[in-house]
Amino acid sequence: MLRKILFLGFILFWIGFVPLRLAIAHQQYPQPQAILLLEGHRQRIPFAAEFWNQHPTLPIWFTGSRTDRPRNQRIFQQAGVPAEMIHYDRRSTDTVTNFTAIVRDLVRQDIHHVFLITSDYHMPRASAIATLVLGSQGIVFTPVSVPTSPPKQENQWRTLRDCLRSVLWMVTGVTGASLRSYFQPNIALHAEDVEDLPQPQS
Repeated sequence: MLRKILFLGFILFWIGFVPLRLAIAHQQYPQPQAILLLEGHRQRIPFAAEFWNQHPTLPIWFTGSRTDRPRNQRIFQQAGVPAEMIHYDRRSTDTVTNFTAIVRDLVRQDIHHVFLITSDYHMPRASAIATLVLGSQGIVFTPVSVPTSPPKQENQWRTLRDCLRSVLWMVTGVTGASLRSYFQPNIALHAEDVEDLPQPQS
């Protein structure tokens, strides 16, 4: 029993430490140093390309696992984004691993503040995950939502599930990808919700 209490106390302490790390990071790095783009809805790519033109000194870290990289490269090229400004990461299979797969790369590059770009309906869940995963590593984020039409809204259970997975990663380093089958409501997925589906690796 004592061991369980100590373990629970450790988890609560670790989670409670996140807001402090976020506050320190925001104070030390008030301006974003990079753009973190989550792959998924196709509208995100042209939006991010145009957004980069407003912040042309920032590198784009593009995390996802789909295979349409040539199309994405073409969109960035047409928008005038130099290829050397884009870092592709294809290790992730869902929203949680969008962050866990890349967070240490950001730390190694001394990046502590990012613009987070994803769809508006996806931003609440992505922000919750980012707060835990990025925040635990001292990285603060500024959300930038991509408008979608018609408006969509994700089920809150998906956010809860992925927050639990994020805490699991913080404590053990394991993402708990199998938990995606839990807390999953019996609803039809939007075709754009590819961030929640396993993608082919190459």
